[in-house]
Amino acid sequence: MNFRFTLLLLLFALGGYSQEDKLYKIRTVAFYNFENLFDTENDTLIFDDDRTPEGKDNWTLERYNKKVDHLSRVLSEIGLNTSKTSPDIIGICEVENRKVIEDVIHHPNLISRDYGIVHYDSPDERGIDVALLYKKSVFLPTSSASHRLLLINDDDERNYTRDQLIVGGLLDDEQFYFMVNHWPSRSGGEARSKPNRMAAAKLSKRIIDSVQRLDADAKIISMGDFNDDPTNDSFKKILKTKGKANKLDSLGLYNPMEKLYKKGIGSLAYRDKWNLFDQIFFTKNLLQPKERFYKFWKAKVFNAPYLITKKGQYKGYPKRTYAGGSYTGGYSDHFPVYIYLIKPVMDKTPTE
Repeated sequence: MNFRFTLLLLLFALGGYSQEDKLYKIRTVAFYNFENLFDTENDTLIFDDDRTPEGKDNWTLERYNKKVDHLSRVLSEIGLNTSKTSPDIIGICEVENRKVIEDVIHHPNLISRDYGIVHYDSPDERGIDVALLYKKSVFLPTSSASHRLLLINDDDERNYTRDQLIVGGLLDDEQFYFMVNHWPSRSGGEARSKPNRMAAAKLSKRIIDSVQRLDADAKIISMGDFNDDPTNDSFKKILKTKGKANKLDSLGLYNPMEKLYKKGIGSLAYRDKWNLFDQIFFTKNLLQPKERFYKFWKAKVFNAPYLITKKGQYKGYPKRTYAGGSYTGGYSDHFPVYIYLIKPVMDKTPTE
C-alpha cells in the first residue's frame, strides 16, 4: 500500500506525465559522512587514540551507542517523505571498520531493511574507510574493487588516505556501477591541499573511463565527500562535470549538485560559509534513458530540523558530535545528500 502511494504521489508530482496512465517505481541513492564513527577500542595500527574511553574525547560506550542510534535514525529517514522507506543504496565515509557499520545497520531503526555491506580497509592513517550499503532485496553486487590513491607529501613521504570504492551490480535487474569517495581534506589550506584533490579526481576519472571503455553505455553513479565544491577545478577541469544537461556529450558526467550549490544550498558550514562537499553525480544516460529503465528525477540535501544546531556559536550548522573540542552529542558535521531514480512500472502492478 505504501509503495502504491509513493507511485501515485510521483505521478502527481511529475506534471509532465500526469496526462498518461503511468505508475513509477522509485529508488533512493544517498551519501552520508558519519563524522568519525570509531569503536571504543584502541587499535595500535592506526591513530584512533582520541576516540577511546581514555582518550581526550572520552569516547565511551554510551557515547558510541548514542551516535549509532543517531546515524541509524538519519539513514532510516532520508527520502522517506516521498519513497516511504529508507534509501536503497547508501554510500558512507569516516567509518573505522566493518564492525561499526554492522552496528548501524543492525540497529532497530534499520534491521528490517536487511542491508548488505561492501567494505575494504583503506590505508588512511586515522583508519577511516568508505563503504557501500545496499538493500539485498533491491541490489545484487556482482563486482567490487578498492582503488588506492597514491600521494607523496613535501618530504617525499607517502601520504596515506582513503581508497576509492566501485561496486557493480544489478539494481532491479539493471546494471549499475556505484562509486564511493572521500577525497583528501583541506588541511593546511585549500590552495596548498588542492593538488591532492586534483590527484583524487584523476583517479576517479581513470576508474570511470575504464568502465566506459568496456561498456560505453554503463550507468555510473559517483558519490562522496569530495572536500571540494561542484565548481572547483577537480570537478570542472578534471572530471569535466556539467550542471546543465544540454552541455553534455555522450560520455559526459552530470552533476545536479551544481544547481543546488549556486542556489546557496550546502551540506556543511565553515566560518559562516556553506560548502557542498557532499555530492552525487552520474553519467548522461540517466537523464535520457530508454522507456523501461531508471532515470534521474531530483537531487536534495537532507537537512531535517533535528540535524541543525539550534543555538550558540554554530547556530544553523549541522549538529555534530563534537564542536569546539567539547562533546555535543549530535549527529555529524555534514548533512546527507540523495537523489531519486524513477522508471515506469510497465505492467501497472507495483511490487516492492
